[in-house]
Amino acid sequence: MQIEFGQRWLARSLILLTVSAVYLYGYPSATIFYAAVNLFHIAAGIIFTGLLVYYFFQLFPRETVLARLGWILLAAGAVLGIVLIKVGTPLRLKSWLYAHIALCVLGTLLLSTSWLASRGWLGRTLIGRGLGFAALVMLTMVIAAGAWWTREVAWKNANRISNPLMPAQTMDGEGDGPQGKFFPSSAQTKHGGNIPSQYFMKSDACERCHADIYKQWNSSMHHFSSFNNQWYRKSIEYMQDVAGVRSSKWCAGCHDPALLYSGLFDKPIKQIVDRAEARAGLGCLMCHSIVQVKSTMGQGDFFLEYPKLHELAASENPVVRKLHDFVVRLNPEPHRRTFLKPFMRADTAEFCSSCHKVHLDVPVNRYRWIRGFNEYDNWQASGVSGQGARAFYYPKSPMNCADCHMPQVPSSDAGNINGLVHSHRFPGANTAVPMANQDVSQSEFAKKFLQDKQLSVDIFAVSPAGKETNASVRSTGGSPELSTTFAVGEESDISLPKGPAGEARPITAPIDSTDAAVRRGDDTRVDVVVRTRKVGHFFPGGTVDAFDVWLELQATDEKGQTIFWSGKVEDDGKGPVEPGAHFYRSLQIDGHGNPINKRNAWATRSVVYVHLIPPGAADTAHFRLHIPESAGDKITLHARLNYRKFSWFNTHFSFAGVPADKTEPGSSGTVTTPDYDDRKYAFNGDTSRVSGNLKSIPDLPITIIAEDTKTLRVLPRNAPEPQAKTITTKEEWTRWNDYGIGLFLQGDLKAAAGAFEKITQADPQNPDGWTNIGRVLVQEGDTAGARKVLEKSLAIAPKLARTNFFYARALKEDGDYDDAIVHLKIVLAQFPRDRVVHNELGRVLFLKKRYTDAVKEFEQTLSIDPEDLQAHYNLMLCYNGLGDDAKANEHKTRYLRFKADESAQAITGPYRQAHAEDNNERQAIHEHVSVALTAAQAKKPIAARASGQNITQGHANPGGSQ
Repeated sequence: MQIEFGQRWLARSLILLTVSAVYLYGYPSATIFYAAVNLFHIAAGIIFTGLLVYYFFQLFPRETVLARLGWILLAAGAVLGIVLIKVGTPLRLKSWLYAHIALCVLGTLLLSTSWLASRGWLGRTLIGRGLGFAALVMLTMVIAAGAWWTREVAWKNANRISNPLMPAQTMDGEGDGPQGKFFPSSAQTKHGGNIPSQYFMKSDACERCHADIYKQWNSSMHHFSSFNNQWYRKSIEYMQDVAGVRSSKWCAGCHDPALLYSGLFDKPIKQIVDRAEARAGLGCLMCHSIVQVKSTMGQGDFFLEYPKLHELAASENPVVRKLHDFVVRLNPEPHRRTFLKPFMRADTAEFCSSCHKVHLDVPVNRYRWIRGFNEYDNWQASGVSGQGARAFYYPKSPMNCADCHMPQVPSSDAGNINGLVHSHRFPGANTAVPMANQDVSQSEFAKKFLQDKQLSVDIFAVSPAGKETNASVRSTGGSPELSTTFAVGEESDISLPKGPAGEARPITAPIDSTDAAVRRGDDTRVDVVVRTRKVGHFFPGGTVDAFDVWLELQATDEKGQTIFWSGKVEDDGKGPVEPGAHFYRSLQIDGHGNPINKRNAWATRSVVYVHLIPPGAADTAHFRLHIPESAGDKITLHARLNYRKFSWFNTHFSFAGVPADKTEPGSSGTVTTPDYDDRKYAFNGDTSRVSGNLKSIPDLPITIIAEDTKTLRVLPRNAPEPQAKTITTKEEWTRWNDYGIGLFLQGDLKAAAGAFEKITQADPQNPDGWTNIGRVLVQEGDTAGARKVLEKSLAIAPKLARTNFFYARALKEDGDYDDAIVHLKIVLAQFPRDRVVHNELGRVLFLKKRYTDAVKEFEQTLSIDPEDLQAHYNLMLCYNGLGDDAKANEHKTRYLRFKADESAQAITGPYRQAHAEDNNERQAIHEHVSVALTAAQAKKPIAARASGQNITQGHANPGGSQ
């Protein structure tokens, strides 16, 4: 009787455990009901284990062999389950959890088989029983597979990032629109209402299980994204003073969650800047509460969800916190699903694009649509992502944002995988905020990141200087251009200049291999190559209107004389950079031609120039060096790529900037509107209440990202002119390639072709030399010559995607559309997400009047970037061809929205006349000359100058000599 009682309750417990286990495994969710089932499963499991221990030896002798084996497996599973109740089921013990599940499933299957067989329900014959057992196994597998599919596949499929094919007609169609609480940010909340500010301020609750990650985040720039960052604080205070509070919500969607989503941001920030919410930054629960990313159009284009159960984790009641932590430790899956959506790992770059890509439009700038900074598109279209077919270099393996900015580091935190977590310091280039915070460790961390061979500098070539110091370059005639303040790289096919063919210069290169010489009294051009190596987006990235990033070149002789200096920093290394330096930045101006230097991107009305280096590419800078009669017998060239996080003006404005004329916005004789600011500024404001630990204007460090040193022999004035000399080796082909890339991107096509030809001379079996000559010839319009050299490359590497693309381009220009399609399909088979290739194929199909097929290709492009200008333009033409006026007009509207305002360039005329150095930098091909050197500067040794500046040293260029 007692044994039968035990059997009944063991069976009942087993049934309840089985049903609850299927639910717990297949449908994890952060709900009270799920937590209750979880606790029930534990209680039932403990009861079952107790009954099993009590009755095991009584039941065991009476059972069949099959049932005995089942009880043994269940006992092992039960013991392991008790252990897991104690230690939890973190990722590192995932194998234990699955062992527990497997033991219990097999044990239950064997017991069920024995019980059914004892009643004859599996059949009377051996074959019948075998078939019955197979059916039972099949049923078990179907239930297991269904639970697994629901848990894994359905969950991941429901949490992917995809783009709409038709973006909004205006900004009013983004986010919640003009009536929304958070507009003009595109951010939305799932329930359509506010989220309590305290929710975003409880990162310390995460510390209980993620202590290492919390510590990393505490020093990170995400933590200092808001009004605990003086540079950001000043920019928003200024924006609200000039343009109003509403438009500044455009920034708050990604910078100020505790203020914006709680409704506090409706007040001017000066009224609430001292509240804790204003200094919370981007806490853990900002990024980890994003439950849907609506597109890769950025602008905070996501949905946030407020999980009510978080109140248990952040409760002040220790009993509630303990119970919450116990349930999470016991089964972390609901917690993980709440705060770590699949797209955060599977679509990392697309997830990051929601804040690291922006555009401005009428509700923000009172002007029109303009692309702001954009880290995503140029990464996506580059070779670094593994999605760009036309890249100059393909990496060994693709990389996304987290590979560089969230590298794996050792940790024992809950959630670590094999002892590693992704760093939440978010290593990047911000050396300014750590200095203002007096955070030495974070400063060193940022400096180490910058100097980790991200770029290289190579003083590569010298040649006789000609009479012309700069040359303009034609843009691609007739092609519509995107309205942008950022650079446009391989995500667009119209970014390359079509320039004067020019003439190949008689260069001597590489300098270190040719024993290069110059002659006293001559002017010599020095070419310096800067190459992006580990940078996955344009360099520099981010808010490129606010940085000081420049290439410095100094020339000294053995006497200690400085005979050339471009890129000098005033005030002994503490002041502004001399205006004639070779800058990497975006120079924008407002409606009255004033430079955008206060992070007032909303006032941008035109762009003087954008000078950035694409990922996996290079820039070739030119310097005009005069060799004086007094020069010694040896000249040492020293080039440095310098980085100062914020420009001298922006830092002084942010900490102490006040209008020098005291004119207030709105007063009579207003010199400030949302379109322009004609005021002059003084830097004598009160710094006692600025954000950060430093209560004065900081002297920001200048970090040397990369540097190179080369030596030139100096010949007497009456010596014969040094003859050009080049040396090419198979091992150093990339130095010539980088040199040619820099020239090519400037539109110096003949010189670029000459550099690429050196590769073919050193190694005729290297397909890239031929391919890059083909690029040049295609750009020149010499399709016959291009086809000839590209065929040589295809003979070596028939499937090389970049070669097939340019060969298809040449075929298209020659009217051979069918063969062009064949080669474009070869490219797309390898790189299905290269939108320029889709556009090219669509264009060929359009020219063949295959409008329906062309539409499919252009829609593929829009699935990658809904704002692609070329796709909308060509879809407008395709639908016109199909007679669908409605759809043609839809795409025409988007085309006109995203298209550049050509008339805006007229604003740059007076500015360029008044700023000769910036006008020089605007030219695609230009030279830099030395600053005027005083006698004291000319005799000051390099080491002494460096020690007088706040400079952190970098490393020599791997491609050149030290």
